[in-house]
Amino acid sequence: MVENDPIITPTTDLFIASLWSAPKNEPILRSLLSGVMTDVGQPPVRTAKVLNPFNIQEYAIDKRIILDVRVEDEAGTFYNVEVQKQAETDFLDRMLFGWAETYGSQLLWGEKYEGLCPVRSVIITEFPIFQMLKRLHAVFELRARENPDVLFSDHCQIHILRLGDLLRNKLVGLDQFGLDLQRWMQLWALGSKLKESEMSTMLQDCPPVLEAYEEFKKFSSDKEMRERVRARERFLNDQRLKVAGARREGRVEEKTAIAQNLKSMGMSSSDIAKATGLSVSEVERLG
Repeated sequence: MVENDPIITPTTDLFIASLWSAPKNEPILRSLLSGVMTDVGQPPVRTAKVLNPFNIQEYAIDKRIILDVRVEDEAGTFYNVEVQKQAETDFLDRMLFGWAETYGSQLLWGEKYEGLCPVRSVIITEFPIFQMLKRLHAVFELRARENPDVLFSDHCQIHILRLGDLLRNKLVGLDQFGLDLQRWMQLWALGSKLKESEMSTMLQDCPPVLEAYEEFKKFSSDKEMRERVRARERFLNDQRLKVAGARREGRVEEKTAIAQNLKSMGMSSSDIAKATGLSVSEVERLG
């Protein structure tokens, strides 16, 4: 394994999608989902069938695609599982839309609503979120404000595993989780930082997570996989820069339009500069 690689970590999306999608790794995926469910007092997952298998060899690196994994268990419950590495302004809206899209796509026009099955979204966040909450495993459901014991429906659950907050607090709060979920959080937090012997010892009491770590070592030591990860990271960084540049241009255009209006009203250049954030020379150059 390449030590201290700044890009490849156990939460790298190409690795995560490859790991969870492989049929041979069904016990690994089942371990994660069971850990999430039993952590909030729900039954473990017995089978985990991936509905959107991922093949890294066929994946187009230059596509801005969310690499989530969609799963169905033995009871017909659906799961959307993904890692979110960076905070985005539309993050919560996108999470809700992802849940709604999976829920609504179960029925064709004219089919009965009784055929709908529960959908669970499981999101691992690498940035601090919902810091007013004490639990690092945050669960959102449809409940009555008057009496939270009254559940509108058990079909909607969104689980957010707050890895970013755990890291920010130097793993304080890890004991909140059940054993399996503790080991998953340790793998994501430390898998690219600790020595292999230390990680193997830490994870030895949870074989599926230890196996996931073994898969990570293979992935991160593969030259082709490392280059694919780097290529995707370069593409995503370019996309972020383009979006940021477009937003900056939009703000400048908005300030310029406001300045032109103020100038037509007879306001002084210095006052317009103060009001818009443009420089006096920029204001004076406006027509």
